[in-house]
Amino acid sequence: MTGLDVKEDLHAYLRGARETLVWKLDGLGEYDIRRPLTPTGTNLLGLVKHSGSTHVRYFGGVFGRTEDPSLSWLSNGAGPNADLWTAPDERRDDIVEGCRRAWDLADATIAELPLEAIGQVPWWGDGTVSLHRVLVHVTAETQRHAGHADILRELIDGSAGLLADFDNLQIHDRARWGAFRDQVEAAARLAGGK
Repeated sequence: MTGLDVKEDLHAYLRGARETLVWKLDGLGEYDIRRPLTPTGTNLLGLVKHSGSTHVRYFGGVFGRTEDPSLSWLSNGAGPNADLWTAPDERRDDIVEGCRRAWDLADATIAELPLEAIGQVPWWGDGTVSLHRVLVHVTAETQRHAGHADILRELIDGSAGLLADFDNLQIHDRARWGAFRDQVEAAARLAGGK
């Protein structure tokens, strides 16, 4: 595989994970996209915001490229963890649009720089990195958050799957999921001596 093929392959995985994050918001009301579903406050819209922040920092700042100042949650007065939750006056459409602009910045960096391009990640200590390493890092992080979003969405309304047009699930009948879950629970109880 050539360097260009590697870059295109990694970029495709990154784009897919980003679209999964946004897709997980489809059909849900404001409460459901914002509500914390874990003890640490993880929520769907916060994962989308975080993706925008990550893309701006890694594909913008790390390579000395213009950062998009219109991401309000990155401003100096935004407060801690501003990219992990959404205030009541923040609009879903504005957040998604801001993230898409951040993703456009990332896409331009990926398209214009070679994989060997060097950047600086100050929060990594000795943060000299290549575009290749940043692309792998951000792809892995975005895929991880897409998995979080999949679980959160399943907790909200039971829907699951990888992409809108491809659910990648072996069981397609929701009623059969209940039987499968019961099978897994029974095996866990036996193994745990319960």
